[in-house]
Amino acid sequence: MPIPNFYFQALIILLTSGSALTGAMPPQNPVQCNQAGCTLSNSYGVWGDRQPCHVTTAFYPTTESELLSAVADASRRKLKVKSVSKFSHTIPKLACGGTILISTERYNSSIAVDPANSAVTADAGAGLRAVIDRAAEAGLSLAAAPYWEGVSVGGAISTGAHGSSWRGRGGALHDHVVGIRMVVAAGEAEGFARVVDLKEGDSLFSAAKVSLGLLGVISKVTFSLEPAFKRSITFNFSSDDGIEEEFMDHANKYEFGDIQWYPSRHEAVYRYDDRVPMSTPGDGVNDFIGFQSNFALVAKTVRASEKAAEKSRDTNAKCILASSFVAYKKLIANGLKNNNLLFTGYPVVGHQRRMQTSGSCLYSPESDKTTSCAWDPRIKALSFFESTAIFPAAHFAAFVRDVKKLRDLAGPASFCGADIYNGFLLRFVKKSDAYLGQPKDSVVVDFNYYRADEAGTPRLHGDVWEEVEQMAFFKYMARPHWGKNRKVGFLRVGRKYPNFGRFLEARKGLDPLGIFSSEWSDEILFGREGGRGDGCALEGLCVCSEDRHCSPRDGYFCQWGLVYKEARVCRYSNTSTS
Repeated sequence: MPIPNFYFQALIILLTSGSALTGAMPPQNPVQCNQAGCTLSNSYGVWGDRQPCHVTTAFYPTTESELLSAVADASRRKLKVKSVSKFSHTIPKLACGGTILISTERYNSSIAVDPANSAVTADAGAGLRAVIDRAAEAGLSLAAAPYWEGVSVGGAISTGAHGSSWRGRGGALHDHVVGIRMVVAAGEAEGFARVVDLKEGDSLFSAAKVSLGLLGVISKVTFSLEPAFKRSITFNFSSDDGIEEEFMDHANKYEFGDIQWYPSRHEAVYRYDDRVPMSTPGDGVNDFIGFQSNFALVAKTVRASEKAAEKSRDTNAKCILASSFVAYKKLIANGLKNNNLLFTGYPVVGHQRRMQTSGSCLYSPESDKTTSCAWDPRIKALSFFESTAIFPAAHFAAFVRDVKKLRDLAGPASFCGADIYNGFLLRFVKKSDAYLGQPKDSVVVDFNYYRADEAGTPRLHGDVWEEVEQMAFFKYMARPHWGKNRKVGFLRVGRKYPNFGRFLEARKGLDPLGIFSSEWSDEILFGREGGRGDGCALEGLCVCSEDRHCSPRDGYFCQWGLVYKEARVCRYSNTSTS
């Protein structure tokens, strides 16, 4: 049965009332321990609920000396050790598989600004927001940051977190790093652990900048800073005609520009985002709507509407949701505020520290249980897959043309599932000297789509997203974001990085016993496919080759792609055609 329109009208009223909130229930601690041991989950609850990650012991160092002692103990006993931050937003299970877990949650007290050298050095567990604010107090700015501020500096650089820019040092946070102190394993003569202090130009520095936690445990990170500056942002909602020709000019014209593409609506939102003089009037703030706090009722209502549409295979309901959300984003400028309270018109001008990243749903007393981030697993609301493909700029136009062809064949409505979230978010990352960074100026494409409560449950138009995913990673050999993606995104990943072998050499030299590796992290690093059991393709653990890898009992069979003919996807059909 179609979902009535009044349901969506009520939903928009709820969204409007929720957007004025300024705080939310803080995320739960990713590490939970009892007498039987500890479990680790990420902030989305995917590890803990669906794929338990068990740990024998968890340590919480507060100083480098304590961190050194924890690594030495693991090294002496030849035990597997992994590290995690208090935020734990990484989607792949890079932090799983250790007997000993080192949390940097309490290793966050030191943030030292060096104005003379335009730099700041922070403990690995320090939050990105704290580092940005401390730099601002000294009249300095960190030029790059991921859009979500709920990350630690150690975790952010380890997985290649980024914003958007092809200028200067670029949009990737790790390319603004000029120093890393890391605790690594050692022999008995060195006390079983040692500190390596790496600077730009050192032979191991390019390996350490994006390390995936596989070389050691990061202790401190030093970032290059710039004099404080302001930014001016305007969103231009327009047709997606010519987006494949225009993205390059847009990236070159605007230092921090990006593009949100809503394929189902044939719409593109160009972000005009550049530096302006400090004398430019304006005290704006970027409070991105997706990272604002919501009443639990709002998030649950959104989830319920999407689940109902999935269950009834009601594409129209999903498209109404997408249309409503895009209209609301346009109304409130996606969370930009001219005066920290309201959006009153473009351009929105504000200081870099308030415009570069956001995450207001992170902050409130523990006693507040009524609001949270919309994906908080405790309220059982939003749940989604997130795919992120990174293309050399020269290959991106062809990918867009293929996606448009797929839209024409499958129908625009088949793309509404991603447009409920952020559509396709296009950002720009500059060429990097990090071994696991981007070897060329690149375009990063993020898209989110529905994930069922129960693993192995098919989703409406899931074949479209599987084809887009395979088209990106296999046809165009896009590189996966190390902190996102399903396992299929990492297949054959090593061949996509010219310096992959040099990273492996550095890993062997710093961790000859392999205490920082695990079966989970090796599956990602070496691009190994997951198990090929029933329903494996629905969770992105495999590419289907048999109907049982989909869900034939629900009418989903393994079939060929529509545009990328080599793709194998789980498509709904009355009968098998595999």
